[in-house]
Amino acid sequence: MNSRITIARSDQEILDCYLVMAELRPHIQSDEFLPVIKRLTEIAGFQLAYLADGEIKAVAGFRISEWLAGGKYLEIEDLVAKGSERSKGYGGELFDWLVEHAKENGCQQVRLVSRVSRLAAHRFYMRKGMSVEAHYFSMNLS
Repeated sequence: MNSRITIARSDQEILDCYLVMAELRPHIQSDEFLPVIKRLTEIAGFQLAYLADGEIKAVAGFRISEWLAGGKYLEIEDLVAKGSERSKGYGGELFDWLVEHAKENGCQQVRLVSRVSRLAAHRFYMRKGMSVEAHYFSMNLS
């Protein structure tokens, strides 16, 4: 297992992930981050993994779940490398760690949802061996 990658468990480790995560999720304010992560962890098994090399270079939010249709899977909800560190392999290294973590936890699949407009991210996921398998639908209620 990669010693540069850790699951954030303490409040401080979670808070340390904020600046990188905020690049992907700018709508979450710094004072909201810890309570939101703790709530998601408690109600849905959400976890944050981060890659540190002197400082945090990449962060991933994920959870392990199960569907009747497809069995046990790891879902990547967030995957972001620090803006100044992109294209240096940190996101790919963290992605590969997530795949291994899924295997170690008996998952049959790794899944993620990506906005239709994130074409560069889609190219990255395809290079990593992912395929487009479904359409995701949503409806705003407010």
